[in-house]
Amino acid sequence: MIKILDATLREGEQTPGVFFDGHIKLAIADLLDEIGIDIIEAGHPLVTQEIHDAVQQLAHRNLKAVVGAHARSVIYDIDLALQCDVGFLGIFYCVSEDRLNHVFKKDLSQAIDQISKVIHYAREKKPSLLIRYTPEDTVRSKFENVLEVSTAAVDAGADIISIADTTGYMIPGTSRSMYDYVRKLKDELSGRDKYPQIAVHCHNDRGLALANALDAYRAGAEIIDTTILGLGERAGIVDLAQLLVALTQDFGVENRWKTKRLSDLYNLVSKHANFEIPHNFPVMGRNAFTHCAGVHTHAAIQNPVHYQSLDPKVVGRSMDVALDHMSGLSSIEWALNKLNIEADDELISQILNTVKSIGQKGRMVELSELPHIVDWCKKHLKIKR
Repeated sequence: MIKILDATLREGEQTPGVFFDGHIKLAIADLLDEIGIDIIEAGHPLVTQEIHDAVQQLAHRNLKAVVGAHARSVIYDIDLALQCDVGFLGIFYCVSEDRLNHVFKKDLSQAIDQISKVIHYAREKKPSLLIRYTPEDTVRSKFENVLEVSTAAVDAGADIISIADTTGYMIPGTSRSMYDYVRKLKDELSGRDKYPQIAVHCHNDRGLALANALDAYRAGAEIIDTTILGLGERAGIVDLAQLLVALTQDFGVENRWKTKRLSDLYNLVSKHANFEIPHNFPVMGRNAFTHCAGVHTHAAIQNPVHYQSLDPKVVGRSMDVALDHMSGLSSIEWALNKLNIEADDELISQILNTVKSIGQKGRMVELSELPHIVDWCKKHLKIKR
């Protein structure tokens, strides 16, 4: 069964300018928990005292989700995380040749020794802890290094090995396929009698994070990392709503998630991250279920399936019609019907002309504005007569 790890409170805060106050973190975590997210990565306690305190509060909130912390492969980081009483610990250390030689000044065996000692220490300190080891920049590291360190990490007590596409390097259908990488790592580890859960952390630098995550799912990955709005370093990572919709609507995963609550969650995060949801953002954007051109709206009003492949109710939303220069008579009739306003053909035609004129100035007419336009047009027609 696929599990979702949401990292909005950790990776999401690595978006430049994004920080959530402690009480907002609790509100976000509560909604994630209500939706049914399996693991909530609450932060890296080392970074600031505020983050440490928030992780600690979340860990004691009695959520159904497992609350986790992020840590370097350093004992001090482990102690800080365990002080917070988390149930999940994500430990990372890159084993690419370049990082080993030029940053850490260690050979692979020394790195493996350090990683193994840290994981063993965490396991001894808290036997019930769910431990993930991530060879950061996994997919650009030498595969033999990843295999050796993953084997050692499992031997030391790691439950999960995370494949990190740290730079959004993977491309489906090429030699850099996440599907192939997941299959290869699982096969090689099982050949050594090692069976950790496999997680994937896909960055969106090339706009392919969701595609790579779905490739990983098809290949047998058990955990996928997400954030709300795809927040994170640079172009961010996999967007939570888009992944849940794809899994449930397109891959037949049993929908145990309360996806109708996603709208409330996204509005909360958008407001407090001071990060507007892009209007054309898939699934959760303002325009995702908004129809504009006259031909489109006429057909969609008759039956939304003509121009929608997803029922907006799945994510707690509804179909909408834009009122601007592209509108046709059906758009105006739809809007008037929503407002319970009666109008004859002549008035509707006048309203349409006014709406089109406003649309050519580069803005849409909101439903709340339409009654004023109706009133204006009525008076204009009366004067003409």
